[in-house]
Amino acid sequence: MSRAPQDAVEAPAAPEAAQAIDWDALDGAALAVRERAHAPYSGYWVGAAILVRSGRVFAGCNVENASYGLTLCAERSAIAQMVAAGERDPIALTVATSGPVLGSPCGMCRQTLAEFAVDLPIRLIAAGGGSVAPRLTSLAALLPEAFGAAALSR
Repeated sequence: MSRAPQDAVEAPAAPEAAQAIDWDALDGAALAVRERAHAPYSGYWVGAAILVRSGRVFAGCNVENASYGLTLCAERSAIAQMVAAGERDPIALTVATSGPVLGSPCGMCRQTLAEFAVDLPIRLIAAGGGSVAPRLTSLAALLPEAFGAAALSR
């Protein structure tokens, strides 16, 4: 499988900490798990890899269901892996989709990610790369003013 180009187009909202992330390793994990996605209905395979502060990486892929509402997105699959392993501190996420347009986490995934990190750096890549350059953004840019636990205490 060919890899996406390594020079990312960085969005201004991406945190400076994103510079210290080994994006090549995270991209590789997301691309590898994407190959195991179960997407017989949409044909849209997605892989996600989350790096946590301890250095561990948790990967997840989308798992579609004939009852579409039961479909599990790759990002939420990776978060579930992270939580099941006892981790709670993600520091970076790569989402791998197929080109020619980069996919980004859906609203449910954005809100799920916000439960664990307000301003998570997120790299969007396309399997096969081609002319689609990776894009670096952040959860804060994708989900400004996210709903959180603080709102429940009011």
